[in-house]
Amino acid sequence: MLLPLAEVRARWAAEHPGLDTSPMEIVGLIRRIHLLHERALRPLHETAPVTPPELDLLIPLRHAPGPVIARRLAANLGISRVAVSKSLARLEERGHIRRTPSAVDRRSVEVVITDAGRAVVDALFPRLLAREVELLAGLGEDREKVVAALTRLAEVLAAADPDR
Repeated sequence: MLLPLAEVRARWAAEHPGLDTSPMEIVGLIRRIHLLHERALRPLHETAPVTPPELDLLIPLRHAPGPVIARRLAANLGISRVAVSKSLARLEERGHIRRTPSAVDRRSVEVVITDAGRAVVDALFPRLLAREVELLAGLGEDREKVVAALTRLAEVLAAADPDR
């Protein structure tokens, strides 16, 4: 069981009195939210034919108007090219995507989703969204405030992104 953030902050403050632990209020919450979100979706992912990282690759391919360059996919998702390459290899082995050398740049690989990959996304993604609707229903009227605050946080972090 995770300790409450206030207790974690208090422990750090006791050991390091000059340490500013205020970022933990936000960053710590983001990490906990991510962990709790993953746990809540785990039952759906355990029965899925693809892993969560593989699904993260299939979803943008599902609506791409044509082939997508693998390295652009990695950059857009903020995932290393090595990790993307490994996931794409597994997806290709199972027939969910096709990879071909780019006709424009032979160093690049173009990726397209197959009908089998599209079927996986179309079956799994709506179930994940339905579960997320259930999870977030408890926000009620606070939902818009949460979205606004998270949008602002994303803007602040994007402005500080060294890769932008």
